[in-house]
Amino acid sequence: MISDDDARTIEMLKFELEFLEKGGYGRLVRTPWIATRPFQDSPTCLNFSNPARPHPCSECLLMQFVPPGRRSESVPCHHIPLNAENQTIHVLQAWEDQETMEEVIKDWLRATIRALEMRQVPSAK
Repeated sequence: MISDDDARTIEMLKFELEFLEKGGYGRLVRTPWIATRPFQDSPTCLNFSNPARPHPCSECLLMQFVPPGRRSESVPCHHIPLNAENQTIHVLQAWEDQETMEEVIKDWLRATIRALEMRQVPSAK
């Protein structure tokens, strides 16, 4: 049985994956082009569409994937290691195109969802 915390995290990650697969962080046709911000420009972000950022990132479910030494960054979710090379969104934004970066994020989402779904909570005896 999956814990309630894992179930909420899985639900959020699946929503994020679906959001990306349907076009993700792209812009609307009638809006000017601006650089996209993975995770931040998603409805899963606690501060989505709110420039005042009233919610601290520490309240986000993604914080469990952020290395402890990076949790005080202004955008901690951009420091989640996404693959075996420990690439992060922070690194990928500087070196890769948007499409490649989104594919790496999708792969991480799929792998993380699978890992969480495989986790079992020991039953009380």
